[in-house]
Amino acid sequence: MLVNRQLHFPLRGSAIVGAIAMIFGGLAQGAEITPTQAKALKAQLSEQAKRMETLRKHLADADAKLLEMQRTLGVDAPAKTAAAATPAKAAETQPTQVAQAAPVQQAPTAEKPPATVGESRPERVQQVAQIFEQPGVLTPAGQFSFETGLQYSYSSSNRVSLVGYTIIPAITIGLIDVREVRRNSTVANFTGRWGVTNRMELEAKVPYVYRSDDQLTRPLNIGASRDELFTSTGQGIGDVEATARYQFNETSVDKPVYIGSLRFKSRTGKDPFEVLTDTTQAPELITNRIETELPTGSGFYTLQPGVTVLYPTDPAVFFGGLNYQYNFARSNVTMNTTQGQVDIGEVDPGDVIGFNFGMGLALNQNSSFSLGYDGASVGKTKINGSDAINASRIQLGTLLLGYSQRVTPATSVGLTVGVGVTRDTPDVTLGLRVPVSF
Repeated sequence: MLVNRQLHFPLRGSAIVGAIAMIFGGLAQGAEITPTQAKALKAQLSEQAKRMETLRKHLADADAKLLEMQRTLGVDAPAKTAAAATPAKAAETQPTQVAQAAPVQQAPTAEKPPATVGESRPERVQQVAQIFEQPGVLTPAGQFSFETGLQYSYSSSNRVSLVGYTIIPAITIGLIDVREVRRNSTVANFTGRWGVTNRMELEAKVPYVYRSDDQLTRPLNIGASRDELFTSTGQGIGDVEATARYQFNETSVDKPVYIGSLRFKSRTGKDPFEVLTDTTQAPELITNRIETELPTGSGFYTLQPGVTVLYPTDPAVFFGGLNYQYNFARSNVTMNTTQGQVDIGEVDPGDVIGFNFGMGLALNQNSSFSLGYDGASVGKTKINGSDAINASRIQLGTLLLGYSQRVTPATSVGLTVGVGVTRDTPDVTLGLRVPVSF
């Protein structure tokens, strides 16, 4: 469209100028113009005028289409020229809080300052499905967002425990326990976010946890004739969290946006040391226990700083993050077991290094999907300054796929599916989010 504007104007303009030059040049030189030549020149001028008018209409249509495309992409329209000025329809969409996206917009100009992540865009809100716990778009200043979420995870594992000693190769004295474990966990999250400024927001999350474990076990060398099934459940309030996020720079086209975060996790949920634990099979080994009631919290305070990077390049948004989870140690820890209170001492859980990356693609103004990977490396747990029994660094990895649909200007629905790619990660994770902006 812009090419036609640049090429046709010089061609048509030069033809008209040439025709006029011929007339006035001939008059200036006193040359005689025959009636036939004059008629031909008038016809040529009339034809060129018609072509110019047609070209103006084409340019007006092209400018209208260009403005419509710019409004659709969320880019501010440039100033119109007098020859191609056309009225533009004002966008009527309202700002909506969506996750994992930065609005695509024009570079800063003197007339209009650049917008920030979380600033409302009346032209269009680019919507990318949230697949990580850390959202990418901050809540606009003075606005409140409430999100209801439901997450389900399932995992299964098989293990063989040898509790005893070997006197000669292949002969073990003690307990040999073959165990199959199936775990189901459902967490309902209630999250509120408040935009302090266009660059800062505060968040509070209250989870409600329901867990169910089925353990199928058979001690092999004590004469057990069949498998024994142990079922345990746990439900209640989980660990309440509070998070602050701040955007360090302004949003612009083809430039990364950096968002820092600081999350604090309490220990309001029932921790693993409070629940009753059956240790009759191997009381000397804490790792070989069976929990008659499942915990709903981790039992440790946590502080997690992190940074998220967003790179908007229409129509996609690339994002990634890095965080470090520091778990505070606890002293004078005792475990509630069927053999009575067991004094453990000081427990220092391993810190966690986490990272994630992915890509979000907006299909249209209301639909989008995201694809990403979430990984973490969990350090060893120490008890009284020494590594716990069988302690080792654990690697977690989940492949995530998310879809988001905006149902109203203030409400959207997001669905996330996660598949574990390491042995210690849940086999499958399903998440549902419904954020509502006020």
